[in-house]
Amino acid sequence: MDLVLTVVAPPNAGAFSLALREVFAGVGAKGISSRKLDAGESAATDVFVEGPDLAALRAALEAPMAGQALDWCVQPLAGRRKRLLVADMDSTIINVECLDEIADFAGLKAEISAITERAMRGELAFEGALRERVAMLKGLPVTALQAAYDERVRLNPGARTMVRTMAANGARCVLVSGGFSFFTSRVAQAALFHAHRANTLLEADGALTGFVGEPILGREAKLAALEQEAKAGAIPLSETLALGDGANDLAMIEAAGLGVAYRAKPIVAAQADARIEHTDLTTLLYFQGYSEDAFVTD
Repeated sequence: MDLVLTVVAPPNAGAFSLALREVFAGVGAKGISSRKLDAGESAATDVFVEGPDLAALRAALEAPMAGQALDWCVQPLAGRRKRLLVADMDSTIINVECLDEIADFAGLKAEISAITERAMRGELAFEGALRERVAMLKGLPVTALQAAYDERVRLNPGARTMVRTMAANGARCVLVSGGFSFFTSRVAQAALFHAHRANTLLEADGALTGFVGEPILGREAKLAALEQEAKAGAIPLSETLALGDGANDLAMIEAAGLGVAYRAKPIVAAQADARIEHTDLTTLLYFQGYSEDAFVTD
């Protein structure tokens, strides 16, 4: 099988040097070649290898990559450029957990953030944890949602470039969140996603009722969104990319052709095909073989 290893370093990190020949030899790789993807000092590089088993090469790379301030991905060369992106929103495309920020306006951020953290780690069922947190916000003025968005929500570095570049090259980009449509509608517009799916906070007389619309969009609904979007576009799952950070993203990350964990909880990082810990979201473009001069930026 022809595989490609993509290695990406943070900006201004300088050239990186990895002793990979022994790793490649140990898994029977041959025909090794490389190319730079960026215009800087070797910040992003593809290394092409022939012959090794994908799982064996991934396992062999874990030790030499551990402790390096690098992000990396190894995958089949064929089909690496994806036609569908399904991305989580909170702490993935944006910098915060929106529900925690809303809670701050009610003086409940510490209590609600603790529940959020446990749910993201997979220690609590997502649906029950969401209902519990929303119930705590009963009576909060709806104006707090706009204030939270205006004052707290920012796109994570590289998010808009990632979406714009994939879209310009024919990919469909969908934001799928266990959060709320109030925020996904605004974030999707800011980052230029084609569509968004999320839960609905119920309100009456200008205040939150403490209830969320049913059925709740959680782990299985995110997987269903990936499958439905792929089917609608006649896109094989092998040509899809799923991105997330919490336990409710696991099912879609495992099902996608390339599942990537972004600054993720351990349970997610352990199961993803690749992880982004040190660089920004444009790394997903490098993973797909885009060179820096192909990025679509503002």
